[in-house]
Amino acid sequence: MDKKEIVKVIKEVKKQVSGFLLPSVTAIAKKRSPYKVLISCILSLRTKDKTTNQAARRLFSVASSAKEMAKLPLKRIEKLIYPVGFYRVKAKNILTISRKIVKDYKGKVPQEKEKLLEFPGVGLKTANLVLGLGYGIKAI
Repeated sequence: MDKKEIVKVIKEVKKQVSGFLLPSVTAIAKKRSPYKVLISCILSLRTKDKTTNQAARRLFSVASSAKEMAKLPLKRIEKLIYPVGFYRVKAKNILTISRKIVKDYKGKVPQEKEKLLEFPGVGLKTANLVLGLGYGIKAI
């Protein structure tokens, strides 16, 4: 392959890659917000990335912290995250988690895996992503 062909191939790859959609959690992790990473992980379970991204954008435009989220009515959260999979269950979990973070952790997501695993809807993968992407703690 000569230089012109290589440049042509690179341009084509860049063009195709530019159309890829990053998972919501990956995009949000750039801002190092453990709360947003946590909520995005919950939204992403059993939901396509495009739907998750749109729901997260809508939700965080209304409430971007546990304190703000804890004040929202459940039905409002449901409407904001619809059509993510299991949106009613996830809305309830998001509200419960947000209230617990405000009440028990002074509005800050805990940095301990065991405490994260106590939240409804949070499993090992989500806890590790919160620690790794949200806090920069090696967790996986």
